[in-house]
Amino acid sequence: MIIRLAHTSDRQAWDQYVAGHTMGSPYHKYSWGQAVQKAYGHQAQYWLAEQEGQIVGVLPCVRLKRLLGGEKYCALPFCDVGGPLAQSHEIRQLLLDRAAAEGAVILESRDMGKQGEAKQYQGNKVSMRLPLPDSSEALLASFKSKLRSQVRKAEKNGLRYETGRSEQLLQHFYEVMLVNMRALGSPVHSYKWFREIIEQYGEQCLVGVVYLDQIPAGAGIILINGEKASIPWASTKSEFNRLAPNMLLYWALLAYCAEHRITEFDFGRSTYGEGTYKFKSQWGAQPWPLNWQTYQNGQLLKTSDTDTHASTSRLKGTMKQWVIRLWRTMPLSWTAKLGPLLRKQIDL
Repeated sequence: MIIRLAHTSDRQAWDQYVAGHTMGSPYHKYSWGQAVQKAYGHQAQYWLAEQEGQIVGVLPCVRLKRLLGGEKYCALPFCDVGGPLAQSHEIRQLLLDRAAAEGAVILESRDMGKQGEAKQYQGNKVSMRLPLPDSSEALLASFKSKLRSQVRKAEKNGLRYETGRSEQLLQHFYEVMLVNMRALGSPVHSYKWFREIIEQYGEQCLVGVVYLDQIPAGAGIILINGEKASIPWASTKSEFNRLAPNMLLYWALLAYCAEHRITEFDFGRSTYGEGTYKFKSQWGAQPWPLNWQTYQNGQLLKTSDTDTHASTSRLKGTMKQWVIRLWRTMPLSWTAKLGPLLRKQIDL
């Protein structure tokens, strides 16, 4: 057994292993760490385990240098999942031990839990996942009539969509993100981050934009790993929400996946029972618990839901609400400049 840091020459073999692993996600691909490193300067440290020349385990990890709080190792930042993938628990532990020996004394691992009863999800973050049929026609037929009518409503309202990877689509996607993130009172990722995502993922990435005439009303990006797809970012401009751009956006991306042999669509993180959870569940998506764990020197220190991690990295109470209100009043140009400087420090 050999445990070592991965190099660019290992990229293809790494991605093949991730694509074949039952718990592999688009975030586990080699591309994610490269995008983080090139866009934000955080160092990607990707360990792999080899046996007889074959990869039998991987641990994608990023060393985050933060203005406050020093260094943090995370597997992986800016996404829902990204912990170690391995052929056995023993190999998984070897990867964690090696990471600890190389400096990752404290490491946060974002893993997927096992499905259980609804009561275990109450108040926690879950990943919403939908099995897909082999065609968009079959997918549309599987929806309830109310859902189909909402998609048709968006089209009747004059909305249309485009998908691809062009610079123009990315610019329109970012325009929607800027407006929506300011409305939420939250800093936005840098444009360079999204350009790196497109560059690193290539054909395993798709941008979707919904338009009213020539005006971007909603937009999202999906990432693909083998037969799985995830949507880490989706936004709409609130002034167009009465026209249901989010319904057309998700339909466009789901239909694309169904037509391109994707068998599972990950709608991303939601709080169980709340608004975004209900939106995603109407498409038929089912909850999977997110199990984020902290390791010290390779040994499990604690396990907690994502809300606990979020509470330690965000402002609380009245101060948080004050910051949100202030951010919402800033000119869009200010949030475009300040947002990325803050966002690179927030690993959620």
